[in-house]
Amino acid sequence: MNARFTTLPAMTQTLATQSDKTRSAVPELEDQVCAERLTDHKRIRVFFGGQVVADTTRSVYLFEKGHLPVYYIPRDDVNFDLLEPVDATTTCPWKGKARYWDLVVGDRRAEQSVWGYDVQLDDSLDLSPYVAFYWHRMDAWYEEDQQVFVHARDPYVRVDVLPSSRHVEVFIGDTLVADTVRPRLLFETSLPVRYYIPRIDVRPEFFTASDTRTSCPYKGTASYLSFTGSDGSAPVEDAAWFYPFTTAEASGIDDHVSFYPDRVRIVVDGAEVEN
Repeated sequence: MNARFTTLPAMTQTLATQSDKTRSAVPELEDQVCAERLTDHKRIRVFFGGQVVADTTRSVYLFEKGHLPVYYIPRDDVNFDLLEPVDATTTCPWKGKARYWDLVVGDRRAEQSVWGYDVQLDDSLDLSPYVAFYWHRMDAWYEEDQQVFVHARDPYVRVDVLPSSRHVEVFIGDTLVADTVRPRLLFETSLPVRYYIPRIDVRPEFFTASDTRTSCPYKGTASYLSFTGSDGSAPVEDAAWFYPFTTAEASGIDDHVSFYPDRVRIVVDGAEVEN
Protein backbone atom coordinates (compact mmCIF):
# COMPACT_ATOMS: atom_id res chain seq x y z
CA MET A 1 0.00 0.00 0.00
CA ASN A 2 1.05 3.59 -0.49
CA ALA A 3 1.55 6.11 2.30
CA ARG A 4 -1.57 7.10 4.19
CA PHE A 5 -3.59 9.93 2.68
CA THR A 6 -3.39 12.94 5.02
CA THR A 7 -5.74 15.58 3.59
CA LEU A 8 -9.12 13.84 3.40
CA PRO A 9 -12.01 15.89 4.80
CA ALA A 10 -13.28 14.33 8.05
CA MET A 11 -16.84 15.59 7.98
CA THR A 12 -20.26 14.95 6.60
CA GLN A 13 -21.01 16.83 3.38
CA THR A 14 -24.26 17.17 1.51
CA LEU A 15 -25.29 18.53 -1.86
CA ALA A 16 -28.57 20.43 -2.15
CA THR A 17 -30.84 19.99 -5.16
CA GLN A 18 -34.48 20.35 -6.17
CA SER A 19 -34.52 17.03 -8.07
CA ASP A 20 -36.87 14.33 -6.80
CA LYS A 21 -34.91 11.60 -8.60
CA THR A 22 -31.52 11.93 -6.92
CA ARG A 23 -32.09 12.99 -3.34
CA SER A 24 -30.41 11.21 -0.46
CA ALA A 25 -31.66 7.87 0.83
CA VAL A 26 -31.31 9.23 4.37
CA PRO A 27 -34.90 10.08 5.42
CA GLU A 28 -34.21 13.23 7.42
CA LEU A 29 -32.22 14.71 4.53
CA GLU A 30 -34.51 13.59 1.73
CA ASP A 31 -36.22 16.92 1.07
CA GLN A 32 -33.07 18.88 0.34
CA VAL A 33 -30.23 16.51 -0.55
CA CYS A 34 -29.30 14.42 -3.58
CA ALA A 35 -26.19 12.91 -2.01
CA GLU A 36 -24.54 12.70 1.37
CA ARG A 37 -21.01 11.72 2.31
CA LEU A 38 -20.47 10.43 5.82
CA THR A 39 -17.12 9.56 7.42
CA ASP A 40 -16.74 5.94 8.52
CA HIS A 41 -14.18 5.05 11.20
CA LYS A 42 -14.37 1.26 10.92
CA ARG A 43 -11.56 -0.70 9.30
CA ILE A 44 -12.76 -1.83 5.87
CA ARG A 45 -10.98 -4.56 3.92
CA VAL A 46 -11.76 -5.84 0.43
CA PHE A 47 -10.54 -9.25 -0.77
CA PHE A 48 -10.20 -10.63 -4.29
CA GLY A 49 -8.24 -13.62 -5.55
CA GLY A 50 -6.65 -14.20 -2.16
CA GLN A 51 -5.33 -10.64 -2.07
CA VAL A 52 -6.26 -7.66 0.08
CA VAL A 53 -7.05 -5.06 -2.57
CA ALA A 54 -8.10 -2.33 -0.13
CA ASP A 55 -7.47 -1.79 3.59
CA THR A 56 -8.57 1.44 5.22
CA THR A 57 -9.84 3.13 8.36
CA ARG A 58 -10.68 6.31 6.44
CA SER A 59 -13.50 5.29 4.10
CA VAL A 60 -16.66 7.32 3.62
CA TYR A 61 -20.24 6.28 2.96
CA LEU A 62 -21.98 7.77 -0.04
CA PHE A 63 -25.78 7.89 0.14
CA GLU A 64 -27.92 8.62 -2.90
CA LYS A 65 -31.67 8.52 -3.40
CA GLY A 66 -32.76 5.11 -4.58
CA HIS A 67 -29.37 3.45 -4.03
CA LEU A 68 -27.80 1.38 -1.29
CA PRO A 69 -24.94 3.03 0.61
CA VAL A 70 -21.52 2.60 -1.00
CA TYR A 71 -18.07 2.65 0.59
CA TYR A 72 -15.68 5.07 -1.08
CA ILE A 73 -12.09 4.20 -0.17
CA PRO A 74 -9.07 6.54 -0.25
CA ARG A 75 -6.94 5.82 -3.28
CA ASP A 76 -3.81 5.60 -1.12
CA ASP A 77 -5.42 2.68 0.74
CA VAL A 78 -6.04 0.69 -2.47
CA ASN A 79 -3.48 -1.62 -4.07
CA PHE A 80 -3.33 -0.01 -7.50
CA ASP A 81 -0.74 -2.58 -8.60
CA LEU A 82 -3.73 -4.89 -9.09
CA LEU A 83 -5.77 -2.38 -11.13
CA GLU A 84 -5.67 -1.93 -14.90
CA PRO A 85 -7.28 1.23 -16.34
CA VAL A 86 -9.87 0.79 -19.09
CA ASP A 87 -11.39 3.25 -21.55
CA ALA A 88 -14.96 2.99 -20.23
CA THR A 89 -16.52 6.07 -18.62
CA THR A 90 -19.93 7.07 -17.30
CA THR A 91 -21.30 10.46 -16.32
CA CYS A 92 -23.44 11.42 -13.32
CA PRO A 93 -24.98 14.92 -13.15
CA TRP A 94 -24.19 15.11 -9.42
CA LYS A 95 -20.78 13.43 -9.21
CA GLY A 96 -19.19 13.99 -12.60
CA LYS A 97 -17.35 11.73 -15.04
CA ALA A 98 -16.32 8.33 -13.70
CA ARG A 99 -13.40 6.30 -14.98
CA TYR A 100 -13.03 2.54 -14.48
CA TRP A 101 -10.42 -0.09 -13.72
CA ASP A 102 -10.31 -3.87 -14.11
CA LEU A 103 -9.14 -5.74 -11.03
CA VAL A 104 -6.62 -8.46 -11.96
CA VAL A 105 -5.12 -11.09 -9.66
CA GLY A 106 -3.31 -13.92 -11.43
CA ASP A 107 -5.68 -15.38 -14.02
CA ARG A 108 -8.76 -13.77 -12.44
CA ARG A 109 -10.17 -10.52 -13.79
CA ALA A 110 -13.12 -8.50 -12.49
CA GLU A 111 -13.93 -6.20 -15.37
CA GLN A 112 -14.78 -2.57 -14.68
CA SER A 113 -15.21 -3.41 -11.01
CA VAL A 114 -13.60 -0.23 -9.64
CA TRP A 115 -14.53 3.34 -10.42
CA GLY A 116 -13.60 6.85 -9.35
CA TYR A 117 -14.20 10.52 -10.13
CA ASP A 118 -10.95 12.30 -10.94
CA VAL A 119 -12.40 15.80 -11.13
CA GLN A 120 -14.85 17.47 -8.75
CA LEU A 121 -17.82 19.19 -10.33
CA ASP A 122 -18.63 22.72 -9.23
CA ASP A 123 -20.78 22.74 -6.07
CA SER A 124 -20.63 18.94 -5.83
CA LEU A 125 -19.15 16.49 -3.35
CA ASP A 126 -15.42 16.01 -3.81
CA LEU A 127 -14.96 12.30 -4.44
CA SER A 128 -11.65 12.66 -6.29
CA PRO A 129 -9.54 11.22 -3.41
CA TYR A 130 -11.56 7.99 -3.43
CA VAL A 131 -12.51 4.96 -5.50
CA ALA A 132 -15.38 2.51 -5.07
CA PHE A 133 -15.82 -1.22 -5.79
CA TYR A 134 -18.77 -3.19 -7.12
CA TRP A 135 -19.70 -5.23 -4.07
CA HIS A 136 -20.66 -8.55 -5.68
CA ARG A 137 -17.61 -8.64 -7.92
CA MET A 138 -15.35 -8.93 -4.88
CA ASP A 139 -14.74 -12.17 -2.97
CA ALA A 140 -15.26 -10.80 0.53
CA TRP A 141 -15.73 -7.62 2.54
CA TYR A 142 -14.87 -7.11 6.20
CA GLU A 143 -15.76 -4.44 8.73
CA GLU A 144 -13.00 -4.84 11.31
CA ASP A 145 -12.83 -8.67 11.64
CA GLN A 146 -16.47 -9.43 10.80
CA GLN A 147 -17.46 -10.38 7.26
CA VAL A 148 -20.24 -8.27 5.76
CA PHE A 149 -22.63 -9.62 3.14
CA VAL A 150 -24.85 -8.18 0.37
CA HIS A 151 -23.96 -4.48 0.74
CA ALA A 152 -22.39 -1.93 3.06
CA ARG A 153 -24.20 -1.67 6.36
CA ASP A 154 -26.23 1.49 6.59
CA PRO A 155 -25.40 3.39 9.82
CA TYR A 156 -28.95 4.78 9.78
CA VAL A 157 -30.38 1.25 10.16
CA ARG A 158 -30.81 -0.14 13.66
CA VAL A 159 -31.66 -3.72 14.63
CA ASP A 160 -33.01 -4.52 18.11
CA VAL A 161 -33.94 -8.00 19.36
CA LEU A 162 -36.11 -8.02 22.48
CA PRO A 163 -37.46 -10.93 24.53
CA SER A 164 -41.25 -10.87 24.86
CA SER A 165 -44.12 -12.69 26.61
CA ARG A 166 -46.65 -12.00 23.85
CA HIS A 167 -48.74 -14.96 22.74
CA VAL A 168 -47.88 -15.63 19.10
CA GLU A 169 -49.74 -18.23 17.04
CA VAL A 170 -49.05 -19.10 13.41
CA PHE A 171 -51.63 -20.77 11.17
CA ILE A 172 -51.36 -22.08 7.63
CA GLY A 173 -54.90 -22.54 6.49
CA ASP A 174 -56.60 -23.97 9.58
CA THR A 175 -53.48 -25.73 10.81
CA LEU A 176 -51.72 -24.34 13.88
CA VAL A 177 -48.02 -24.73 13.06
CA ALA A 178 -46.41 -22.63 15.82
CA ASP A 179 -47.51 -21.44 19.25
CA THR A 180 -45.36 -19.61 21.81
CA VAL A 181 -45.43 -17.18 24.73
CA ARG A 182 -41.69 -16.58 24.56
CA PRO A 183 -40.98 -15.04 21.16
CA ARG A 184 -38.11 -12.75 20.30
CA LEU A 185 -39.26 -9.57 18.56
CA LEU A 186 -36.94 -8.07 15.97
CA PHE A 187 -37.27 -4.37 15.23
CA GLU A 188 -35.41 -3.11 12.15
CA THR A 189 -35.51 0.47 10.91
CA SER A 190 -38.35 1.08 8.40
CA LEU A 191 -39.47 -2.58 8.42
CA PRO A 192 -42.42 -4.24 10.19
CA VAL A 193 -41.74 -6.10 13.42
CA ARG A 194 -40.74 -9.74 12.93
CA TYR A 195 -41.81 -12.43 15.39
CA TYR A 196 -39.13 -15.08 15.96
CA ILE A 197 -40.39 -18.28 17.58
CA PRO A 198 -38.19 -20.84 19.39
CA ARG A 199 -37.74 -23.97 17.26
CA ILE A 200 -39.20 -26.09 20.05
CA ASP A 201 -42.49 -24.18 19.71
CA VAL A 202 -42.75 -24.86 15.96
CA ARG A 203 -44.32 -28.17 14.87
CA PRO A 204 -41.55 -29.88 12.87
CA GLU A 205 -43.79 -32.52 11.33
CA PHE A 206 -45.27 -29.88 9.01
CA PHE A 207 -41.98 -28.57 7.60
CA THR A 208 -39.11 -29.67 5.43
CA ALA A 209 -35.80 -27.94 4.79
CA SER A 210 -35.58 -25.78 1.68
CA ASP A 211 -32.51 -25.21 -0.48
CA THR A 212 -33.14 -21.45 -0.41
CA ARG A 213 -30.54 -19.24 1.28
CA THR A 214 -30.50 -15.47 1.61
CA SER A 215 -28.07 -13.10 3.28
CA CYS A 216 -28.62 -9.89 5.23
CA PRO A 217 -25.80 -7.51 6.20
CA TYR A 218 -27.45 -6.90 9.57
CA LYS A 219 -28.52 -10.42 10.58
CA GLY A 220 -26.53 -13.06 8.69
CA THR A 221 -27.37 -15.92 6.31
CA ALA A 222 -30.88 -17.38 6.53
CA SER A 223 -32.06 -20.91 5.84
CA TYR A 224 -35.68 -21.65 4.87
CA LEU A 225 -38.46 -24.10 5.73
CA SER A 226 -41.31 -25.13 3.45
CA PHE A 227 -44.75 -26.20 4.68
CA THR A 228 -45.50 -29.73 3.44
CA GLY A 229 -49.29 -29.40 3.62
CA SER A 230 -51.80 -30.88 6.08
CA ASP A 231 -55.49 -31.01 6.98
CA GLY A 232 -56.52 -29.79 3.56
CA SER A 233 -53.96 -26.93 3.60
CA ALA A 234 -51.84 -26.66 0.46
CA PRO A 235 -48.04 -26.77 0.65
CA VAL A 236 -46.27 -23.40 0.97
CA GLU A 237 -42.74 -23.06 -0.32
CA ASP A 238 -40.33 -21.08 1.87
CA ALA A 239 -43.02 -20.22 4.42
CA ALA A 240 -40.49 -19.54 7.18
CA TRP A 241 -36.84 -18.76 7.75
CA PHE A 242 -34.27 -18.93 10.51
CA TYR A 243 -30.66 -17.93 11.14
CA PRO A 244 -28.46 -20.79 12.37
CA PHE A 245 -25.89 -18.13 13.28
CA THR A 246 -26.39 -14.38 13.47
CA THR A 247 -24.39 -11.20 13.58
CA ALA A 248 -23.82 -9.55 16.94
CA GLU A 249 -26.61 -7.06 16.24
CA ALA A 250 -29.17 -9.84 15.83
CA SER A 251 -27.99 -12.13 18.60
CA GLY A 252 -30.99 -13.68 20.30
CA ILE A 253 -32.77 -14.93 17.18
CA ASP A 254 -30.30 -17.76 16.58
CA ASP A 255 -32.29 -20.86 15.63
CA HIS A 256 -35.62 -19.08 16.11
CA VAL A 257 -38.13 -19.26 13.24
CA SER A 258 -39.98 -16.37 11.64
CA PHE A 259 -42.83 -16.54 9.11
CA TYR A 260 -43.88 -14.46 6.12
CA PRO A 261 -47.19 -12.79 7.09
CA ASP A 262 -48.36 -12.90 3.46
CA ARG A 263 -47.87 -16.70 3.31
CA VAL A 264 -49.28 -17.62 6.74
CA ARG A 265 -51.64 -16.15 9.32
CA ILE A 266 -49.95 -14.69 12.41
CA VAL A 267 -52.02 -13.95 15.50
CA VAL A 268 -50.49 -11.94 18.36
CA ASP A 269 -52.40 -11.70 21.65
CA GLY A 270 -55.59 -12.60 19.78
CA ALA A 271 -55.18 -10.00 17.01
CA GLU A 272 -54.23 -11.00 13.47
CA VAL A 273 -51.12 -9.31 12.10
CA GLU A 274 -51.71 -7.42 8.86
CA ASN A 275 -49.65 -8.30 5.80
